[in-house]
Order: sequence, then structure tokens, then C-alpha cells
Amino acid sequence: MPTVPIAPRVPAPPLRWRRNATQLTAQQLADLRRAMTRMQAIGDDRGYMRHAGIHGLPLPISCQHGTNLFLPWHRAYLYFFERALRDLVRGIAQPFWDWTTTQSIPTAYSAQQDPSGAPNPLHHGTCDPLALQQAQNMNPPINLPAQTSRQPGLPGTQLPTPQDIDEILEIKDFFTFSNELESWHGRIHVWVGGSRHMRHVPLAAFDPLFWAHHCQIDRLWRIWQLRHAPPSFTSGFMGTALPPFPMTVAQTMNVRALGYDYATTAVRVRVPAPTPVGGGGGR
Repeated sequence: MPTVPIAPRVPAPPLRWRRNATQLTAQQLADLRRAMTRMQAIGDDRGYMRHAGIHGLPLPISCQHGTNLFLPWHRAYLYFFERALRDLVRGIAQPFWDWTTTQSIPTAYSAQQDPSGAPNPLHHGTCDPLALQQAQNMNPPINLPAQTSRQPGLPGTQLPTPQDIDEILEIKDFFTFSNELESWHGRIHVWVGGSRHMRHVPLAAFDPLFWAHHCQIDRLWRIWQLRHAPPSFTSGFMGTALPPFPMTVAQTMNVRALGYDYATTAVRVRVPAPTPVGGGGGR
């Protein structure tokens, strides 16, 4: 009887753990900065301008907002951006900014220099000149400098509390959940940007903080998936393509199949202090 050779089992690569931006080790942060510095220096399709420009300008604008594809499209976007970072520094995983517990921009992104005194590539990015030109031609026009900047916490803007997000995570219907989460996502863009780059969809991804913000959005979808039974999506929805990425919605549903997960999937809920009996006014 002929024998069939058994191929040796190739071990799966270890999961990449996306961690809280405030809890990165010195080495993890140094590796991330090294990868970003290298990517920002590349002038071809592997470079930062090219990846950031996929989201908005230069035309065509590919990002999905206000549709049922908001979460799957951005998960694919983060996946391919992270893969490009790993091509430059092995083992990189993007961090997330948990704006429910860190209600300020993490130091990793707000510091202008790294510990050696070199410019911090997470502090700002540079916009594609064509994107800036096209932004000026929009109605209304967006007139911003090439170097990204932020105006966090302007009056009238706010970040969500853990309670705000926990209420959204309790929503059972995926599409309702996605819409509610996208609404907060937009308000956070405004909180960060003020009148600057992160406020404007066509230019937002040129700011390096964009990626940590969207990793948090993706993390919250992951938490929602762990809390609820898998939805019964139609084959039409699951088979929807997510251009310009060679992926469908179905291929975004399992983060571990994409090789990553989040180091924490807990949401801390701030419980208000109990009101004293009698309103606390007795003597």
C-alpha cells in the first residue's frame, strides 16, 4: 500500500497583542516610533502618506462612514497599516488609546521628542501636498498646513465615560451598535482636532493619533463580539468587498484569524457615589 507523506505542521505565528498606549514598555514604544519614523521617510506606496491618504484625500475617498461597513472597513484598514509597520520593524502591534480612562492625549503621542531628543513621529505627521490642494478646493474649503496639529478639549467638546460606552456595548443589534459607536467616534475626532486635521475626515489619518483612536474603536467592536452571540448576517453583507483592500466583510469578523487581539477587553464603568438617605441635608 502506498504511503501518503504527512506534511510537517507549521506552527501558527504568535498573536500580536494591541496594548493600551499608556501601558507600553519602553521597548514597545521605541519599536513603534522606529517603525513610524521609517514609514514617514518612505516616498512610495509603502510610505505613510500613501497609507494615510487611503482614508480620505487624495481622491478617491475610500473610507466608509455612515454605512454598515464602518467597522469592517476600518478593521481592514488597520490590519493593512499594521502589516506595513511590521514590514519595517518585526513584531509591531499598534496600541489603542482608551479615551474613557485616559481623558487626555497619551504622552506617547503628545510628547514632541522621544527620550533621546529626536523628533517624536507620533506627535505629528505630514499631509500629502495633493491632499492639501484638494482639501482647499472642497466646499467648504479646508485650509490647513502640511504638518498636522491638534486642539484637544475645546469648549463644547467631550470624551465619553466608561458608562457611556458600556451602554452602547449592551446594544444587541450590530447595526444599531455600529451607528452609536460611530457617533462617539466622530465626536472624539472633533475633541482631538478642534479646527485642525483630526476634525476633518479627508485629512484625519495623516495625524498619527488617528490609528490609536481607531484601534480603540476596533477594540470596542471586539468587546461587543465577545459579549453577544454572533449576528445572523446575510450572505450579501458578509460577501461585501472593502475596497481598496482585498478583503470582504466576512474576513474581518475574527480578529484572531487576522493574527491579533487586544491585551484588555474590559471596560471600566464609573459607578456614581450613592446619594445619602434623605438627600444628605439632615443634621
